[in-house]
Amino acid sequence: MPSVVPTATYRLQLSSKLGFDDAAALVPYLKSLGVSHLYASPFLKARAGSTHGYDIVDHDALNPEFGGDEAFGRLSDALAKADIGLILDFVPNHMGVGYADNTWWLDVLEWGQKSPHAASFDIEWETLPYRPNGGLLIPVLGKSYGEALDDGDLVLKYDAAEGSFSVWYFEHRLPIRPNRYGDILKTVVAEAGAADTEAGRTLLALANRFPDPNEPSREHAPAFKAELAAVPGGAEVIERGLAAYRPGASDATRLHRLLERQHYRVAHWRVAFTEINYRRFFDINDLAGIKVENLATFDAAHRRVLQLVRDGRLHGLRLDHVDGLLDPVQYARRLSRVVRAVRPGPARNQPFYIVAEKILAEGEPMPAMPGIAGTTGYDVLNDIVRVLLDDAGMPRLDALYRDILGERQDFEAIVEDAKLRVLDTMLASEFTVLCRLLARIAAGHWKSRDFTFERLRAALRTYIVHFPVYRTYIGANGQVSAEDRARIVDTITRARSRWYGPDVGVLDFLQEVLTLDLIAPGRQGYSIPRVRRFSAKVQQLTGPVMAKALEDTAFYRYHRLIALNEVGGEPVLPALSPGEFDYRMKARLAHPHAMVATATHDTKRGEDARMRILAIAEIAADWETAVRRWRQRHETLITRKPRRSPSDAHEYMLYQALVGVWPNSGSADAGLVERLQTYAVKALREGKQETSWHNPNDAYEGAVTAFVARLLDPDASSEFLADFSEIAGRTALLGALNSLSQLGLKTTIPGVPDIYQGTELWDLSLVDPDNRRAVDFEARHAMLDAIGETPDWDALAASWTDGRIKLALTHRLLELRRALPAVFADGGYEPLPVEGPHAGHVLAFARTGRRDAVIVAMLRHFAPLTEDGRRWLDPAGLDAAVVLDGYTVKADALRPGAKAPSGTVPAKTLFGPLPVAVFRATHGARPAAKKPR
Repeated sequence: MPSVVPTATYRLQLSSKLGFDDAAALVPYLKSLGVSHLYASPFLKARAGSTHGYDIVDHDALNPEFGGDEAFGRLSDALAKADIGLILDFVPNHMGVGYADNTWWLDVLEWGQKSPHAASFDIEWETLPYRPNGGLLIPVLGKSYGEALDDGDLVLKYDAAEGSFSVWYFEHRLPIRPNRYGDILKTVVAEAGAADTEAGRTLLALANRFPDPNEPSREHAPAFKAELAAVPGGAEVIERGLAAYRPGASDATRLHRLLERQHYRVAHWRVAFTEINYRRFFDINDLAGIKVENLATFDAAHRRVLQLVRDGRLHGLRLDHVDGLLDPVQYARRLSRVVRAVRPGPARNQPFYIVAEKILAEGEPMPAMPGIAGTTGYDVLNDIVRVLLDDAGMPRLDALYRDILGERQDFEAIVEDAKLRVLDTMLASEFTVLCRLLARIAAGHWKSRDFTFERLRAALRTYIVHFPVYRTYIGANGQVSAEDRARIVDTITRARSRWYGPDVGVLDFLQEVLTLDLIAPGRQGYSIPRVRRFSAKVQQLTGPVMAKALEDTAFYRYHRLIALNEVGGEPVLPALSPGEFDYRMKARLAHPHAMVATATHDTKRGEDARMRILAIAEIAADWETAVRRWRQRHETLITRKPRRSPSDAHEYMLYQALVGVWPNSGSADAGLVERLQTYAVKALREGKQETSWHNPNDAYEGAVTAFVARLLDPDASSEFLADFSEIAGRTALLGALNSLSQLGLKTTIPGVPDIYQGTELWDLSLVDPDNRRAVDFEARHAMLDAIGETPDWDALAASWTDGRIKLALTHRLLELRRALPAVFADGGYEPLPVEGPHAGHVLAFARTGRRDAVIVAMLRHFAPLTEDGRRWLDPAGLDAAVVLDGYTVKADALRPGAKAPSGTVPAKTLFGPLPVAVFRATHGARPAAKKPR
């Protein structure tokens, strides 16, 4: 059986080109590499052609594009034979909707609130304007509704096999409610001139069967459709008669009138900005939020996953976007209970590995979620980045960036502006729904009825803009934790400092609503369900606002050092000292099984590209000189009208991005040009300044992509490319050393290291889709076999550009984790003293079990040790010593047979060609390590 707690996971992005059988073929390689669990992207049935799998359309089926049940069985058998576990990236927050493949959604369109699946989606039925019985906005049109009707893009069709009618907009199916079938049948028979035919008479008899306008009901509709489908010659009559609903018909409004009588309103996609009335995944219209707080929905969405757990084929879950749920804590508790209940035999008493995709702000603790081991690792990713950052170079980079822009950017102001942009555009509808609910609460009591809608809207807007984290966790039971209360009060205090007007009482009222003090025992006059609902729904909005404003806007507007612009990070935070890093790692012992990630499918760039860009701070003076030279040289490449293209900020961003992806060969090719152009367009649109996804500026984007092409043209830019190659070669070497230290930290600090597919070699990818390119696993397996169990580190260092040194180190460290699972899973973390003038270059700590220990030393800030990146690491000049008192070294985990150090050891003797040193050891007393709760 696989270990309960993974020793290491390997993230695999499944697709139609990498299905279950392909994954099964990789199992021997994963076993050789040293991972304990395959961590798979979503593999339940997603929309056909999905490149990511998060658009689930059927939770009860495996993805047929991956091979379906039979292929999954072969993968499961291969994993079991290799004793490797399986972790699924599960999506509890949303489903793929629209198109014609989600039966739940289609049923809701057909039956409205009478559909049993209506309770599964988070729909505000009553907010659709001009519909007395409510309805659902369907924003799928690529043009205005009137244009789509006039152009014949909306087409009424008959499914002869089902006996059903639907309006189709290209690939989108919009089912017609069955109680309108009678009118349709009468119209089509008349249009076809078939009233006197046998088929026509039979169709008219069906049309007149139900005098009740609400019939056929959901109970009677299946039989009615079956009869309709069985009418001899009926399909031919209907097809001819459907001309009555096409452009050019005698009554041009007939199709419009039919659509107006549906449970939905079809609209241009831009209408979603202000009118959409179902919760989405961020602002993506074809990903609709589901209500797993509804027990029937929870059961239906988890049935297949729980069956895999019951069968012993699934050993862990990664929960996607838990902050989107109404009550993540309640969900975690319920999930843990049902998983425990279905697990076979003795496994029921063992923990089941579950981690949550939770983005923690600086200083924010992991919320208490029952059964959740911790986060997926973005928090520690940024800790690793900051401890490897050379803060000494940042003042020069600050000055350079300020000179380039002509002003000093305030990052907090950028985030606030981005939040306002998000609230005014992509999430304006969700925000307006909350404002209406807040106004209704206020109007329900004489003490607050004078608070107008606009002032309540302004108060809520100010609150969300100043809210510093993704969300609070006030549950269905109405309990408000001290942490959440303090965060709400502090945010209101900040909002009050920016409040203009005499009605500051509006903010006091909002605070009482959010903290539920308004309905505390003894308080009367306010609707308890409405207040609780408002408080809960605000929590579901603040997360998407923060994500879209910070990660997907501000990170693309602030370019001081883009290596720091990473998911879960704040690019203005300072570097961490070794002592600060040690403090954070000891704190991680509260969640010792949380993931440790350095690259994911969502990171802004590859883990090694990030380290290269981070190395710019180590040669800041040379970088500044080079950038000023490049900017002057490229004045002729810049488009000036109607504006500077690229902007000063975007030009600087592109130089940094190019550092991250510069080929180790030292020359660019057509593939690199295309990759950088694709990245540039995405970055520009995410920044939402000169262009955006919703309003693309073709002229600006074209000018920037042309700049990239000219920049990398070996004929037009030969002088620049030679100049850039020299700087990029140095940052590549420094970045490689940073990457090896990053790898050493990832695999030895508290937590479960995750290897994103292919990153066991250098990962020089950009943001998605660049980081989802095909991986050559066969080459990696061959390299690993050739390296063997005793790597020649000197030879690997001499050819470091091929990445084998990273692969070898990955393998050795994962093997060490597999050999000492208890030390890494539940052991302590003890900082080791480092002495001497160069002590700041060394991180040293011990992972401690009952008797076993692992001693780890890591180098950082490599410029002085490499002639500023001009040669590989030589630690001979390192004047520092690591104190190993209390530990007895038994073996060098990376260099078998090397002399065991003891006492106070000169750091230069520990490293050799690697910036990482790891030793197996024993120690005397067992440290007081926190046990997982």
